[in-house]
Amino acid sequence: MAEVQPSLLNYWCKGNPKNEKMHYLCSMKESKKAIIYQMMPRWFTNCTEKCIQGGTIRQNGVGKFNDIDESKLRSIRSLGVTHVWYTGIIEHATATNYSRQGITPCNPHVVKGKAGSPYAIRDYYDVCPDLAFKVKNRMAEFEALVERTHQAGLKVIIDFVPNHVAREYHSDVKPNGVNDLGEGDNPGMFFDPKNNFYYITDQQFAPHGVELGAGQEAYHEFPARATGNDCYTASPGRDDWYETIKLNYGIDPWNGSKHFDPIPSTWGKMLDILKFWTAKGIDGFRCDMAHMVPVEFWQWAIRQIKEIDPNLIFIAEIYDTSLYHSYIHDGGFDYLYDKVTLYDTLHGILCDNWPANALTGCWQTVEGIGDHMLNFLENHDEQRIASPQFCGDGFKALPALVVSATISGCPFMIYAGQELGEAATDAEGYSGMDGRTTIFDYWSVPTLRRWHQGKPTANEKRLRAIYRKVLRLCNSEPTLASGHFFDLMYANQDTLDASRQYAYLRHCDHAMTLIVANFDDEPVETPVRIPQHALDCAQMSHGRYRCTDLMSGNETKAELDSDAMIPVNIAPHGVAMLRLEPYQ
Repeated sequence: MAEVQPSLLNYWCKGNPKNEKMHYLCSMKESKKAIIYQMMPRWFTNCTEKCIQGGTIRQNGVGKFNDIDESKLRSIRSLGVTHVWYTGIIEHATATNYSRQGITPCNPHVVKGKAGSPYAIRDYYDVCPDLAFKVKNRMAEFEALVERTHQAGLKVIIDFVPNHVAREYHSDVKPNGVNDLGEGDNPGMFFDPKNNFYYITDQQFAPHGVELGAGQEAYHEFPARATGNDCYTASPGRDDWYETIKLNYGIDPWNGSKHFDPIPSTWGKMLDILKFWTAKGIDGFRCDMAHMVPVEFWQWAIRQIKEIDPNLIFIAEIYDTSLYHSYIHDGGFDYLYDKVTLYDTLHGILCDNWPANALTGCWQTVEGIGDHMLNFLENHDEQRIASPQFCGDGFKALPALVVSATISGCPFMIYAGQELGEAATDAEGYSGMDGRTTIFDYWSVPTLRRWHQGKPTANEKRLRAIYRKVLRLCNSEPTLASGHFFDLMYANQDTLDASRQYAYLRHCDHAMTLIVANFDDEPVETPVRIPQHALDCAQMSHGRYRCTDLMSGNETKAELDSDAMIPVNIAPHGVAMLRLEPYQ
C-alpha cells in the first residue's frame, strides 16, 4: 500500500508556502475553477438520422456555427460549465470541394476521411467552411458565435496547432504582407533555421500503405517534407501523421542543436497567427502537441500575447511529465493536460484492475503544480467512457468523475456527449469502430441528437443530472473550488480496501469535505478515519459536526476527536461526498 510522505502532506496542508513564485502564479488565475466543455461543431448539432459510413457532407450533413444558439449555450452553462472549447474551427484539409467559393481544393489522397482531420491545418487565417451557412460569410458567422457564447456567460477556447500543418498548406485569405509557411524556403536543405519545413532532399514523398492516386489526380510532393509526428523520412507509414508536415522552429533534429538567434522565421509567423485569433476576442488557446514545440518559443510568444490580453489562457497538450515544470514556469502555460498521470491511472483502475491507492502517486507527481493541470476523462483522442472498449457504462465512471473533478483546484473538462453516456459504437468511416467519436468523418452523435430533439432516454437524463450536480459543486462548494487537499489513505489501511477505494479531504475556512470513491462492484459500509494531523491542517477543533451529503443533501451528525471515525455507506461505483461543519 502506498503511503503519503509527511513532507508532501505538509505541502498540501499549508498550501506550499515555500514556493512564492507558484503562489503568485496561482493568485493571477481566475477565482472560479474552470469547467471546460469540448465540442466539435461539425457534429455537435448535426441531427441527420441515418448517416452513411464514409459519407459525404451532402449525405451525412454537418453542424453549423449558427446552430449553436442561445438555448444550447444556456443548456451547456447549466451544467456548471465556464468555458467552451470549440474544436475544428481553423480551416483544415478536407475532401469537400469549395472551389466555387474561392477556396483552393485539397487533394483527397492526403486527407484522412471525407471531412478531414481538424489538426491538418490548411489555412491559419480562415475558419472551416463546412461550419458556415453562407461560406463567403464564414468568418462573420464564427465571430457571431464568439459573441453569442460570451453573452451566455461562457468563455471561448479554440485550438492552436503549432507543430504541423496540412501537406497542401496554403492561405487564400491571409492578411496583406503575410507570407505563407514555406514561402521562401530553400528546399535543397534538410535543415535551415530560415526554413519553415524540413526537406527530405532529392526524394519523392511516398508513404507506405497510402494510395496517392494516378494521372492528373495524383498527389506529388518533391522533395518530400518531414511528417508531423517527427517522421524525418520520405516514406511515413499509414499510422503516421502522413497528412501533415512538421514545422521547423530552429532545432536541427540530427544533433538537437538550437538555432534561435536570430529569431527563426517560423516563430514570427506563428506569433502573427496567435495575434490574429486573439483579436477575435477568444479567451484561450488549447495548444496541440505543445511539447513537440521548443519551450523557448512558448516563453517568447506567450509573454507577448499576454501583454495584449493578460487574461487569455494557454493550455498545453503534453505527455512528458519531465517537461511539466518547464512548460509552466519557463514556457508560461497556465494549464497542462494531466493525461499520463491522473487520466491513465483512473483508466487503469476502471479497466485494468489497478489499485485505487495508485492515485496517491498522481498528486505526488504534480507536487507544487497541481492547480496547473487540466483533468479529464474524455476528449477527442480518448475512448468514450461508455464505449465497449472502456467501461461500457457511463455510470460506472462516477467515482473517477468525482476524483478527477475534485482532487485539486485545477480545471476539469468534459467532452460533448460524455454527460449523456455516449458510447461511440458507430463505425463512421475513416475512424472505424474504435470507441471514439470520429474527428475525420461527417457524422451525427446519437445521444446529442436525441438531446437536441428533446428525446433523451431516462438513463441519459439521469446521467446528465449527475454531471450537473458534480460540475456545479466544483464552484459552489468552497472546499472544492479553492480548498486544500489531504490524502487519507495512509490513515485508513485497516478500514478501506486500498485496491478499490480512495479517500481524501478538501478543506478551507473551518470546513472540510470528505470524499470516498468506491471503484468496486460491491457496496461499501465502513468508517473512515480522519487523523489529528488532518484536523490540524484544516484548523478544525474537536467537537460535534454536521455531515451533509453534497449529492443528496441528507444530513447526519459526527463527533470529531483525535482519531475521528466517520461512517460512510457507498453504492457500487459510487462516491461519498460529506461536508463537515461544526455546529454553532
